[in-house]
Amino acid sequence: EDMNALTSKNLNQKAPLLQKEYGTFYRDFMGEMLSVGNPDDTAYYKNLRTVLSNKDYLELKKAVAEKFRGEFKAKGALTDAFKHIRYYYPNQKLPRLITFFSGFAVQTPIGDDYIGIGLDMFLGADSKFYPALQQSIPKYISSRFTPENITPRVIETLVREDLFPERDKDRSMMQKMIYNGKVLYFMDAVMPDIPDSLKIGYTSQQMEWSNAYEADIWAYFLEENLLYETDYMKIQKYLTDAPFTPGIGQGNESAPKLAVFTGWQIVKKYMDENSDITLQQLMADTDYQKILNKSKYKPKK
Repeated sequence: EDMNALTSKNLNQKAPLLQKEYGTFYRDFMGEMLSVGNPDDTAYYKNLRTVLSNKDYLELKKAVAEKFRGEFKAKGALTDAFKHIRYYYPNQKLPRLITFFSGFAVQTPIGDDYIGIGLDMFLGADSKFYPALQQSIPKYISSRFTPENITPRVIETLVREDLFPERDKDRSMMQKMIYNGKVLYFMDAVMPDIPDSLKIGYTSQQMEWSNAYEADIWAYFLEENLLYETDYMKIQKYLTDAPFTPGIGQGNESAPKLAVFTGWQIVKKYMDENSDITLQQLMADTDYQKILNKSKYKPKK
């Protein structure tokens, strides 16, 4: 809304005020997201004027305004999630949340003191803009560009990038599984009312498939000796997003990120088996082999 007040005519007066109010975010927004230049040099005004009068920019601006007119519906869920985080970590400094749109540059950027919410990447799976972006943003990803994904994506960004970043030295699939499981378990704790499928980024069908074949997935990992594999090229297809997992299931119906899903189940089992362990102790524990052993994880068909 503050950006909407900028015009080619008032740029010289209004832009410095916005830069002062938004600080680091303004610099990142102009330089990295809109790519118009460094705000410390007023030469960026020329590029910004071009963007502000661009037909595509104006069309996107209108679509965002129509989709998110009135009260910001995600505000309640975000507030509840941050209250939960503050409950578990009373001294945790929470970021400022800033909504914006940038022409599909980034969905939830994080900076020194903020997390951004790129509203143009939450317009709904049926948005007219997304089919034209399929070369850079495949449909299986843009299908999750819905308003109900705002809260889980913001919280996931905070957890992964700020609260509990993954250690570089954790390279085996087992370590990566448990780390991801901890992230999702933390999201369970702070977003108890958000569906599991939204937390992990599955469709409801993928969630059902993973639950149905949990034992088979685990057996496959063991049979293929994947748990202690450290060659990322061999394990990445079980950790990263995709339409499905190649080599598992029939007819491309399998869910992606099966190591992430399995790590989640292991951590859940670990916490069930060890009721004296607090959430804070879990998140601080990096002995992933111990977590696996003490989970007694043996899913049954």
